[in-house]
Amino acid sequence: MKNYLLIAFLILCIVSKADAQNQNVAKQSADTIKDFREFKVLDSKYIDNVALWAPFNADLKDFSEATYTALKPLILEQDIPTLQNNIALGKLTYEKLVLFYLYRIRKFDRENKLSLNAVIVLNPTVVEEARQKDKQAKPLLGFSVFGMPILLKDNINAAGMPTTAGAAALQENMAEDAFIVKQLKNNGALILGKANLSEWAYFFCGDCPSGYSAVGGQTLNPYGRRIFDTGGSSSGSGVAVAANFCVAAVGSETSGSILSPSSQNSVVGLKPTIGLLSRTGIIPISSTLDTPGPMTKNVIDNAIILEAMIGFDKEDSASVKFESESESNTNNTSLKGKRFGAFKGLMEDSLYVEALSKLKNEGAEIIEIEQQQIELPGFIRLLNLDMKNDLPVYLEKYANEAISVKSVEDVMEFNKKDSLKSAPYGQALFQGIADDKGSLEDLERIKDTLSTNGKLFFEGPMNKHNLDGILSVNNFHAGYAAVAKYPAMTVPMGYQKDGKPRGLTFIAKPFQEKYLLHWAYVYEKASNKRTAPKNYN
Repeated sequence: MKNYLLIAFLILCIVSKADAQNQNVAKQSADTIKDFREFKVLDSKYIDNVALWAPFNADLKDFSEATYTALKPLILEQDIPTLQNNIALGKLTYEKLVLFYLYRIRKFDRENKLSLNAVIVLNPTVVEEARQKDKQAKPLLGFSVFGMPILLKDNINAAGMPTTAGAAALQENMAEDAFIVKQLKNNGALILGKANLSEWAYFFCGDCPSGYSAVGGQTLNPYGRRIFDTGGSSSGSGVAVAANFCVAAVGSETSGSILSPSSQNSVVGLKPTIGLLSRTGIIPISSTLDTPGPMTKNVIDNAIILEAMIGFDKEDSASVKFESESESNTNNTSLKGKRFGAFKGLMEDSLYVEALSKLKNEGAEIIEIEQQQIELPGFIRLLNLDMKNDLPVYLEKYANEAISVKSVEDVMEFNKKDSLKSAPYGQALFQGIADDKGSLEDLERIKDTLSTNGKLFFEGPMNKHNLDGILSVNNFHAGYAAVAKYPAMTVPMGYQKDGKPRGLTFIAKPFQEKYLLHWAYVYEKASNKRTAPKNYN
């Protein structure tokens, strides 16, 4: 049994029995949400819609609106075990599942009054790949990614499609599969395509809206199109999952890039412990803080996608050989005896208070804690110095050899050729990277300070009150979790009076994803807060 298979079986056991508070940190984060109502650019100036759909015209020709409507109850908002069961019963095929998502993307994603601009590119061979899955033996258990169409954030390499990070300079970056993509494929997943993102994972332009990239255009929130922020930087991944454009998506996070768009779009997002998932073949910001992670409509799917990506990667210096823990009490569906710290400063949030009440009803003990006033000095400099070193390594080792840019400075020069098209919001953060002349000694000193302060922020109250975990909202404490290397998981906890989604975020100690998934699952079932965006049903 491969490491971490316990996650899927943990959920199987359970099923069978049944804006930011700390403004200083927010300002230092690469993923701070900026509130925009007007955009300089809405639609992509690079995507050719005719060319995008050319590989699928023949296959979609006979896929009618009537067929699409008939498949809706079998697919919309359904979890992976349900989809696999429908396929096993002959109600659905992997090919029809792929065609359904392609039909929805064409129907809703670009160049219409409901367009979301969530998808950058589609895998031209995905329909044929699905047909091949239909000919193969089906998984014995429904807890499998086999045949499931997955979207990848477009900073993750996938063969047969460019990996751009949303940047015009990387439009021709046809690269080999990232390690986690190989893992997904080895487990039978179908790569449906690539999702838009905040360009360069939101560490590029400074004063630009989250969800914007030159290649992908402006991603919009399905719960409030042109009203609510999408969150960044895995914006397209969050929106695509929320709008049912795929079974699940993979995002990446440096500080809030999974937690933010997941909570903003009412989906489940997990930022794993750094080292649990490989970063090889993913365009970096920071080798210190970066990690990919799953984004899904529910906790079960999150566990399944996570498990399918795990594996030791000798090329990633942070990668660990994770050994499963004891399986004691894995069929316990309650939170009895679990102690969670809840920030007193968040008690004015009625959704947060309601979520705490749900957890108490499930047996949890809630201990109110004061937020410690701990700074994260040098956070931006950590990102500057890491990206200055890490991006050239990616471009040299994992990008297409034809790509001419080799550094941040090269990208900036490329963008100056047509800045209105490639960098309409400027490139202030890249300029900051270029201007930062810090040494490797400076970088190590900053890392040590941030790691110490981040751990102290959580360990202080956790040790004092003997806590199992910390409860936050959205990505409010993502900066601390990032530098402490604590995993975090956000789950829909409802909607504000104006309809804006909100997420309850669980934070645990390193490599305690098993517990995060359990806590999140129990809360999800007790609260049942996710509602699909009404205009996209």
